[in-house]
Amino acid sequence: MFTHTDHLQFDVAPEKPDPVYARKLQELLGGTFGEMTVTMQYLMQGWNCRMKGKYKDLIMDVATEEIGHVEMIATMIARLLEGAPATESTKNAMGDPVVAAVMGGMDPQQAIVNGGAAMLANSNGVPWQGSFIVASGNLLADFRSNVSAESQGRLQTARLYHMTDDPGVKDMLKFNLARDTYHQNMWLAAIEELRADGYEDVIAPNALLDEEHSEHATSLWHLSDGTESDKGRWAHGTAPDGRRELGFLADPRPLGSPQAGPPPNPKLYATYDGAMGDPQSASLGTEKGVMGKLKDAVDPT
Repeated sequence: MFTHTDHLQFDVAPEKPDPVYARKLQELLGGTFGEMTVTMQYLMQGWNCRMKGKYKDLIMDVATEEIGHVEMIATMIARLLEGAPATESTKNAMGDPVVAAVMGGMDPQQAIVNGGAAMLANSNGVPWQGSFIVASGNLLADFRSNVSAESQGRLQTARLYHMTDDPGVKDMLKFNLARDTYHQNMWLAAIEELRADGYEDVIAPNALLDEEHSEHATSLWHLSDGTESDKGRWAHGTAPDGRRELGFLADPRPLGSPQAGPPPNPKLYATYDGAMGDPQSASLGTEKGVMGKLKDAVDPT
């Protein structure tokens, strides 16, 4: 259950309308790393969390806060669009307000589709999509993704801060910057706590360590023409997980056989010179077992 108050988490009071900046601010609402993404990412992580207690409570606290951030940005965009187009340049350029708005940099969909309000889209008008979110059910993997999301969001907020002179807009962005700073540190601290609580060794990022080809888990393969990739911490000393020594492979060689696919299925009409054998014997896949049997059952020819 969620409840709502009509008071914003922080004040949203632009000094004057600015439809051009309203379009830019759409990135913080519906962009890949915008507030809608972290809102849904944290909500899904919280709902999918299988453990009651501090981790689930933390995720739901910050997820609910992010709903408030969506509300703040949407409100700011609507107030920046108030009376748009309102600049002298657009007024003088065209008498038609819609054309003037387009010339002034406003996204016409903000007027035509959303009635002079925010869209659930990025700064180019591309709709927000659920594929942006990460909610794997694995808290260590998810929290690492959350650090990245907050870092990217804070970076974009900092860039947008320098794109406006409006003191009211800057004031809201200062608050957002501060919350993103905390959220980065919060997720990093939560990662430390997961490790301290012993969860790192029982979840996927550290699973199958005895099964992997461990001889390939230590070295950077030098595969570019750069000359300094071996100078970093990643190529020397004990690995951050404390399990192995890091190294540098200066002259790596391929370990596999020459690349070649199977003969193409004649029904797919691929260009083929016969070099890989008789295409009449090719199937739509190379599976042996259940998948191959299923394909044979569906298409026995």
